[in-house]
Amino acid sequence: MSVWGLYRSALAGQWRGGLVLLACSVLESAPAFLSGRLVELAVDEGFAAGRPGTGLRWLAVFGLVAVIGAFGSRLVWHQLGKVVEPLRDALVTAVVRGVLHDPAPPRNQPDASGVARITQHVEVVRDATAGLLVQARGMIVTTVAALAGLFTVAGSLALIVAIPVVVAVVVFACLLPSLARRQRALALADERTAEVAGASLSGMRDIVACGAEPLAALELYDAIDTQAKAAVRVARSGAARAVVIATGGFVPLLLALLVAPGMVKDGVLTAGAALGALVYLATTMQPALRGLAATASTVVLRLIVALRRLAETAEAEPEADGTAEPEGTAIYVRDLTFSWGAAAEPVVRGLDLHLRRGERLAVVGPSGIGKSTLAGLLTGMLEPQAGRVLLGGAPVREIPAALRHRMVALIPQEAYVFAGSVRDNVGLFAQTAMDGELLAAVAAVGAEPLVTRLGGLDGEIGHDTLSAGEAQLIALARVFASDAGVVVLDEATSHLDPPAEARAERAFAERGGVLVVIAHRLSSALRADRVLVMDGKETALGTHLELMDRSTRYAQLMHAWSPRLPQPGAQFFQPAPE
Repeated sequence: MSVWGLYRSALAGQWRGGLVLLACSVLESAPAFLSGRLVELAVDEGFAAGRPGTGLRWLAVFGLVAVIGAFGSRLVWHQLGKVVEPLRDALVTAVVRGVLHDPAPPRNQPDASGVARITQHVEVVRDATAGLLVQARGMIVTTVAALAGLFTVAGSLALIVAIPVVVAVVVFACLLPSLARRQRALALADERTAEVAGASLSGMRDIVACGAEPLAALELYDAIDTQAKAAVRVARSGAARAVVIATGGFVPLLLALLVAPGMVKDGVLTAGAALGALVYLATTMQPALRGLAATASTVVLRLIVALRRLAETAEAEPEADGTAEPEGTAIYVRDLTFSWGAAAEPVVRGLDLHLRRGERLAVVGPSGIGKSTLAGLLTGMLEPQAGRVLLGGAPVREIPAALRHRMVALIPQEAYVFAGSVRDNVGLFAQTAMDGELLAAVAAVGAEPLVTRLGGLDGEIGHDTLSAGEAQLIALARVFASDAGVVVLDEATSHLDPPAEARAERAFAERGGVLVVIAHRLSSALRADRVLVMDGKETALGTHLELMDRSTRYAQLMHAWSPRLPQPGAQFFQPAPE
């Protein structure tokens, strides 16, 4: 579903709140419709006829009607949140889904423009929708009610003053497209500023280390300057259009002041009708037109631009779920090739690999060589340009998503924990597991002291409760407790000390299934059954001893790490200290 469709369906789902708003609009429009008529009655039947008491009674009715209108406006605000907040939640969900399924996400840095869309653009839609439901709706109701009342009180005068109103509205509508284009340019400039600032702040250490502060500052200055110029152009366009609509509101009042005295003199209008018409024009229609123009120049255009921008990034064709049924958890990789872009050099090229149940594979290589990309390909998160990844004999991306997510687990370097209890975090993928099973998983990966310190499974985890290493322990326990038969550790123990890392890897090895370790330390290669060395265009696969003989890159890596390399015949898996 498109963002536009989501927007309409979300609003349509709040039809009960819409009916309440409609009823409130009827109450709110009462003063606009009756004001001129009540003033006419107060003058013609009261003060002009020598009966001031009658005139005062009609004015008292006017005051009562104004109170009823204010009560209707108050009810609008009570219903506003019931309509707008579900819309906001639906849009945030759609945008997050679009960001997560971005075919070309930012690598090794936060998606600052995505954050801008989730926060800034969604909030624009939320606030604009609220503005339309309160301001624009009220202004339209007021304008229509005032015109209807004006025709009932002074039909001949209404025909004269309606012409400039219509002309102003038409001219204003013709000028709106240019303002929409400028508003969109401003939205894109806002995103660009957020993207540049986010990249600079997240990479500040590298920028300072390389002495690139002037270049980073210049790029940020350019983005801010473009944003400022776009904002100025929007403001100028809005001011010009406000002049057009203000003229449309002032000219009818001027015409009424010029024409009404003659019409009263000729007997076409009564004095009360003329005064009532001026009340409609001066106190109701003119302010409503100005407010409606201001709303259209800002709220409506911002809403349209924001929705279009969200649609450009959040709309995605729904992927058909797979139907393949895997048999087992063995992984077969055939001639696998993947690159980040059509013109980019492949980071994985012609890879063949067979992983049997119970086998441990360590993947080593220089940083940025494509190890994490391989993890994404093995788990079905990425689609290769060539070759196949089979899980249990079935193409991994053709396995039903729900089944694939149960069979395959990936733990990234930056572990995710959620605000809640330890039980909620550890049991996230094992909803039916008993407390004993969760505690066994905690103990297996070496997280028992941490969980005890937190207060057991009932202990609470906040956003800043855990260090990076502690978060990795919770993530390891979470996956250990799951039913996943294929586990990929993408530097998932990088913040643990070597003994803790060894204990966690040993626990997963003894757990069974296929274990793939994207190695943070070369000691992981010593504990693996086989090692995959990634080195740009070439890869090498074999045991540690085989690769030491025939892989120059692997031998160089090991020799650089030689002070910690065990002597021949030493036990690779040392028990973790108690």
